[in-house]
Amino acid sequence: MDTSTDAVATAVQATPSLPDFTGGPLAAVDMGSNSFRLEIGQLPHGRYKRIDYLKETVRLGAGLDREGMLTEEAQQRGLACLRRFSSRLAGFAPAQVRAVATQTLREARNRNAFLLRAQEALGFPIEVISGREEARLIYAGVAHLQRGDGGSEHKRLVIDIGGRSTELILGQGNRPLITESFGVGCVSLSLRFFPDGRLTPPAFRAAQVAAGAELEEALQPFARGNWVQALGSSGTAGAVSQLLQASGQSDGCITPAGLRWCIERCIEAGHIDRIELPGLKADRRAVLPGGLAILYTLAAQFHIEELWPAKGALRQGVVVDLHERLQSLGNSATRDARDHSVVELQRRFRVDGAQASRVASVALKLFDEVMPDATPETRRELGWACALHEVGLMVSHHDHHRHSAYLLSHVDAPGFSQSQQRRVADMVLAQRGGLRKIEPQLASETFAWQVLCLRLAVIKCHARGEVSTLALALRTQGRDALLHFTAAWAETHPRTLYLLREEAAAWVRSGPLRLVLP
Repeated sequence: MDTSTDAVATAVQATPSLPDFTGGPLAAVDMGSNSFRLEIGQLPHGRYKRIDYLKETVRLGAGLDREGMLTEEAQQRGLACLRRFSSRLAGFAPAQVRAVATQTLREARNRNAFLLRAQEALGFPIEVISGREEARLIYAGVAHLQRGDGGSEHKRLVIDIGGRSTELILGQGNRPLITESFGVGCVSLSLRFFPDGRLTPPAFRAAQVAAGAELEEALQPFARGNWVQALGSSGTAGAVSQLLQASGQSDGCITPAGLRWCIERCIEAGHIDRIELPGLKADRRAVLPGGLAILYTLAAQFHIEELWPAKGALRQGVVVDLHERLQSLGNSATRDARDHSVVELQRRFRVDGAQASRVASVALKLFDEVMPDATPETRRELGWACALHEVGLMVSHHDHHRHSAYLLSHVDAPGFSQSQQRRVADMVLAQRGGLRKIEPQLASETFAWQVLCLRLAVIKCHARGEVSTLALALRTQGRDALLHFTAAWAETHPRTLYLLREEAAAWVRSGPLRLVLP
């Protein structure tokens, strides 16, 4: 890594003194398509220790109607669960909790309206994560809890069948090598091919064909020769493993023969309501057929002879990732996954690291002056926007801020939620030009100050040469942003002064803040 990129990373990470939460309890809320889960754990000396675990079958994924809208009934189920989780989280600081939502809210057209209600019910922000980010976090949980199993040095395949998506991860040790997410899950497949609850051989065959079509593109990267061990994470694999063991069909290992036995028992039952298998919980019965169809398809297509239940899952991965984020605050020797993503994006798009460092140093200095009590995440988002504000130059110099924003909205960036990635992209879009294009986002006062500091830094560094962070100072007076500089500095920087006056006029036209010059 070159020194300019190091400087950006250091500037982003440097935060005011904060309480150390790394040794205390951390909480993860997993808003899955079938179940909502609350995991409270801690990592003393790096070893995972569970403190509490709550799970409720919400079936949020079953509440998507034909127009892709989440029904009010499904929303109410989710909100009631989140209120109960909120009671358990009383006393937790925001830095100790991370809530993530997966496939159903990736799909739902009315997700933003629901998220506002959900965040009020839970009392903490909720992030919608991409499929690949979900896969990365699943692997983090599995890798951390599977330590010492004797196979961590080998490549392994991790499978997680959720309500509306299936994640496949090829990894080695703690490193995920390939992460993919596919839009097929036990809830969606059960609703589509067993809508009336009847279980027939043709219905199972049709479900397996549909699952196979969705998963077929994964055949080459996840081929049998690429891994040594296969692990099944989370609900579906765990449920099937338990019923096979309770039925005396295996010691918990999932095999093709065991899956065929399960499917035959379902067909004999003839209807979901009549499935009676030892070890099968009542809340898993309705989605078991879809889960079995996916598992059998995976076993057949990827030649999986043995699938062992994994010890970890998404919820533990979120706790582990949150612990690493907290460790990285104020510690330039430790970085969370988002810092690595930013560095990789800078390399991929050949960002001028020296210019990014200059812009970051000015913007963060101004932001610290006007928002000294900002959360670390808010400050880091501004730093990441500075680091990546010129990625669009690889597309075109004309309107590069629009190209930058588009790329940052759609690129895979491990560690970032879709929500946070969108905020950084919006900030980058706002770095220059009129403000009306981001008028809705500017309703957030914090976002408005982030944007102003970024725009002022871009102006200050427009000559792409060495700059002094002391030349400009920013103060607040209500909604007024009072910019200070000396007359001597203004006299020696007439072009920058001209741009600052143009900037003040832009905020008068359409900004929620008023930029006041001396």
